[in-house]
Amino acid sequence: MKRIVIIMILMLTVASASMAQSKGRSKFQTDMYQAKHEMIIQELGLTMTQQKQFMPLYEQMEREIYQVNRNARALAAEVEKKKNPSDRDYEAAASAMSRTRVQEGEIEAKYFEKFSKILSKKQLFQLKQAEVKFTREMLSKKRKK
Repeated sequence: MKRIVIIMILMLTVASASMAQSKGRSKFQTDMYQAKHEMIIQELGLTMTQQKQFMPLYEQMEREIYQVNRNARALAAEVEKKKNPSDRDYEAAASAMSRTRVQEGEIEAKYFEKFSKILSKKQLFQLKQAEVKFTREMLSKKRKK
C-alpha cells in the first residue's frame, strides 16, 4: 500500500513538472512574440489604426509560417525515431525541410500584398529590417548567457 502511494505521488510530481515546463515554454514563446511585436510597432512607427489592422494579419502570417516549420520538423522527428528508415523516408523529410523556405517566402509574399494596403512603402521596407534586428538582438542575448 505504501508503495502505491509513493508511486502515485511520483507520478503526480512528474506530471505537474512536465505541465509547468510546457506552460513555461508557451509563456516564453508568448513573451518573445510580444517583444517582437512591440519592436515592430516601435520601429515602423505604427499609428493605432495601423496597429489594429496590421498586427492581426502579421500574427496570422507568423502562425502560418510556424505551422509550415512545425510540419517539417514533425516529419524529420518521425524519421529519426524509426529504427530503419527507408530512403523514401529520408527523401520525404529532406524535401519537406528544404521546401520550408520556399513556403515561407510564398506566405510572406501573400501577406506583403495585404500589408501594402496598410503600411507605407517606407514601413514595408522597415518591417524586414525590424525582423532582422529583433533576431540579431535575441541571438546576441542568447550568446551572452
